[in-house]
Amino acid sequence: MAEQREGKAYRARAREIIDRHPEIRASVTGGVMDLDRKRVDRYAEIDSETWRDWARDVKDHVITHLDELLEEAAANLEARGVQVHWAETAADARRVLDGIVRRRGVKVAVKSKSMLSEELEVNRDLEAAGVQVFETDLGEWIVQLQEEPPSHLIVPAIHRDLDAIRRLFHARLGTPLDAGPDELASQARATLRQAFLEADLGISGCNFLVAETGTVALIENEGNIRLCTSAPPVHVALTGIEKLLPRWQDLSGFLQLTSRAATGQSLGTFVSLLNGPKGPGEPDGPEEMHVVLVDNGRSRVLADPRAWETLRCVRCAACLNACPVYRQTGGHAWGHVYSGPIGSILDPALLGLERAGDLAYASSLCGACTEACPVRIPIPDLLLDWRARMAGGRRTTATERTLIGAYSRIMTRPRLYRLAGALMRRLPGLLSSRRLPMIGSWVERRAALRPSPRTFRRIWKEELSGEDAAGDAGDHHRGSGGQPGEEEERER
Repeated sequence: MAEQREGKAYRARAREIIDRHPEIRASVTGGVMDLDRKRVDRYAEIDSETWRDWARDVKDHVITHLDELLEEAAANLEARGVQVHWAETAADARRVLDGIVRRRGVKVAVKSKSMLSEELEVNRDLEAAGVQVFETDLGEWIVQLQEEPPSHLIVPAIHRDLDAIRRLFHARLGTPLDAGPDELASQARATLRQAFLEADLGISGCNFLVAETGTVALIENEGNIRLCTSAPPVHVALTGIEKLLPRWQDLSGFLQLTSRAATGQSLGTFVSLLNGPKGPGEPDGPEEMHVVLVDNGRSRVLADPRAWETLRCVRCAACLNACPVYRQTGGHAWGHVYSGPIGSILDPALLGLERAGDLAYASSLCGACTEACPVRIPIPDLLLDWRARMAGGRRTTATERTLIGAYSRIMTRPRLYRLAGALMRRLPGLLSSRRLPMIGSWVERRAALRPSPRTFRRIWKEELSGEDAAGDAGDHHRGSGGQPGEEEERER
């Protein structure tokens, strides 16, 4: 599935979704706009600007002291009986899991929602080893049944409407085609509860890892994470090395801020704080707990003089919910695990320009993502940086380079600028042609650009001189009729 999605450029994937699956736009837009409204409401309950400044500063401290904090976290985890593993690559992380599976004879694994597990392609590897894997987050289970990747970081099946889920459950589970949401959820609960009882292995991600105490913190709304991490005899937490927090007192603020940004809640319904395997006489909890600290390109991102700020991300998806571009297609158009604005800057950093550089153009640069981000990642600035790298590497077409070069010359030479302005007013249809490179793509789904009948310089002069507005009417008429006015002729 991943290879199939990566085989096309972003623009081709987006076009296919828009043209062939208009229902996706409706489902995604309704879902993310509701989440974004809730975020705005929850931000308004607190001094969100101060909270976000604080969260940014804490994450910057983590990133700039990552080596020390990782060692501290590993020592405190091991002191609590947790087995710590270091994985430089995705293959290393999968080898850790393979070793646990072979040693414990694992046949059934239950997983909570984890984008890192998607990044590492854990399911495919476990299934190849003969392990039956159950995604236990309802949205993740839906996309697993559908045999497709998640479309959203928090709401994996946001692109599927109720009718599509009804058809899926009818085909795979035998529920009625007119089943209501409660009946569908009951069927999912019955199937997954049995999986929890049979599971030999539970796999989770990690929202935050507190270095000071060696605590794994997880946020959820369904209760499946708590079952994944306590019912099976073995629990493995997959953790990106950037997920650290320095101190225990930092956790409270991040739990609240992340919940507000992600789902518009003051706090997630369930918060699990995991401090190791169960002790003697304790009835609940795993016999073994493993934490896999995963790099998989993050050290390379850390060393990048600009992209390092991406590592602040807490995977809340607030930027996706606020993004007008993401709403058009959902996440599958990005072709990689991380989608939306954060995917457009993280995927090139992790995968390289050749595989993901075109994602930097999947944005209008409106800045809504940065206004929503709880840790103030400067996403538009980083998008421009990746675009500059694409252009510097000559990955733009010859036509684009020629047009951009001509635009630059015109905009930096006053006489050429005035001449071009007069020409566009004489030929207003020039800016509405779909055959023109670059401009054609712009007007294909937008109203055509319409040049002003009067130049800014002329308007400015008239304002300064207090010229009677009535005298403008004739000029306006001549301009809109395609004939340059007297001032335009002088400028030429």
